[in-house]
Amino acid sequence: MKFSAYNYQRFDIVKVKSDLNDMIQAFNLAKDSDEQIKIVDSFLAYYDQVDSMMQLGMIRHSIDTIDPFYDQEQEFMNGAMPEIQEFLVNFTNSMLESKFRSALEKKYGVLLFKQAELSKKTFSPEIISLLQEENRLQTEYVKLRSSAKIEFNNQIYNLSQMHPFATDKDRLVRQKATLQVSNWFKSNESEFDKIYDQLVKTRHSMALKLGYENFIQLGYDRLKRIDYDLNDVKKYRDQVYKEIVPYVAKLQLRKANRLGIKDMKSYDLGLTFKDGNPTPKGDSTWQVGVAKKMYDEMSKETSTFFRYMVDKELLDLESKPNKEGGGYCTYIPSFESPFIFANFDGTSGDVDVLTHEAGHAFQVYTSRNLLPSYRWPSYEAAEIHSMSMEFLAWPWMKDFFLKDTEKYKFGHLSGAVEFLPYGVLVDEFQHEVYSHPEYLPEERKALWKSLEQKYLPWKKYDENDFMNEGAWWFKQGHIFQDPFYYIDYTLAQVVAFEFWGLSQIDHKKTWDKYYELCKLGGSKSFVELLNAAKLSNPFIDGMIKKTMEPIKAYLDHKDDSKF
Repeated sequence: MKFSAYNYQRFDIVKVKSDLNDMIQAFNLAKDSDEQIKIVDSFLAYYDQVDSMMQLGMIRHSIDTIDPFYDQEQEFMNGAMPEIQEFLVNFTNSMLESKFRSALEKKYGVLLFKQAELSKKTFSPEIISLLQEENRLQTEYVKLRSSAKIEFNNQIYNLSQMHPFATDKDRLVRQKATLQVSNWFKSNESEFDKIYDQLVKTRHSMALKLGYENFIQLGYDRLKRIDYDLNDVKKYRDQVYKEIVPYVAKLQLRKANRLGIKDMKSYDLGLTFKDGNPTPKGDSTWQVGVAKKMYDEMSKETSTFFRYMVDKELLDLESKPNKEGGGYCTYIPSFESPFIFANFDGTSGDVDVLTHEAGHAFQVYTSRNLLPSYRWPSYEAAEIHSMSMEFLAWPWMKDFFLKDTEKYKFGHLSGAVEFLPYGVLVDEFQHEVYSHPEYLPEERKALWKSLEQKYLPWKKYDENDFMNEGAWWFKQGHIFQDPFYYIDYTLAQVVAFEFWGLSQIDHKKTWDKYYELCKLGGSKSFVELLNAAKLSNPFIDGMIKKTMEPIKAYLDHKDDSKF
């Protein structure tokens, strides 16, 4: 069965709540652990069916955000998900309080119970209406971004389709394209400000009702962060500021020399080489064919996985009007199907997103038979699989980029390093915002601008660019939709750098290490997964400096003036 034939049917929310409640009552009345285990398994299987419809509806809404049917279904799910969450939390609370808990822990693992403790802290029926409001506002943000119609060169484009112009080798094209996009955000400034202001206040209200000081710790607990806290994250950001920011400043000087531009502006930063950034030498269909060959050769496991994805049409890659921006991977349990969503634009980012999301999809496909709670790791661990897959794909980049392969590799690796300061900027911005929920929109913009000057001192805007007012964060969907998630990309990037270094020495051995990590899924917490895979912990002081040594050696010994 292909994805188009996957049948979506809205579940009956009243029946679902009744059925879940019946299972909770049966669990509480069970006379032994064997009976409770059977009920747990039935509960998880039942919720998989509900979650499958949620995922299917969400995917189809993101493919076309103005489809009237799935628009209504998304609205329904925004309200239904918090109501169902109440029963999920009630069930895990019953597991926590079970007199047979030791037997349950032996069967399902201790991590499930640690996660349940956090779920208990982060939910109360009192916040259901606030969770519904949060969902509504997040959907409003997605629809606002997806509605963009930007006129450029006598054509109309959405935000994803404007990206190639912003990296064009013609500086005037880059400048005009950047200003057109910026002007669109300026024309919708009040809407973006209003949505985010309401999100911050809604999340802060949730935190207060649940007994938190503010949303920060609630945000951490919702992400099931067990191994570390905000102090560890601050020390990690400080490492990035100390070790990475000065090095990226040097990379930016090298870029300015390569491009022959003395007064580098923000619209120049996306261009890596004077004659243009390397691009894949074919369209999306061609790229999928190249990827099929790559995954056939990488391992028998990746071959089986990727052919499954292609045969079932579980990739939606083309950018289209009214399609949600960005890319993601999700999983539809009832069909045992990962799904990859992207917005190809003809740049090297197409290959990056294909390999990145394939890393997510391969991991969840590999661990699909684990407990639902263990199919995915926590976010920072999940991003290890995606970012490392980008590097494990390097031996096959020659098939995508042909004569531009070395340029791609230099740009890909240096770009990954350049990303780290931006990633921690996003994180520090959110910590400050949720520490001060009373901030006015102009205060948030001033905060962003000051943090840009700290972490991205080389970023200089055109004087006519609206982003010069501190509004770049409007573009970053995670700030609106997934608070505190973004630091996870940087943590995973540092770990992925270790995979890169190991793969330069022995690709086969590194692949085996990666595959073993995938098989663990989310059965261990972030630091426990690192320990199990014998990978370095980025929170340890000095670890970033050590991890960067082979990266710097590679980049510093490349004569980029020849590119």
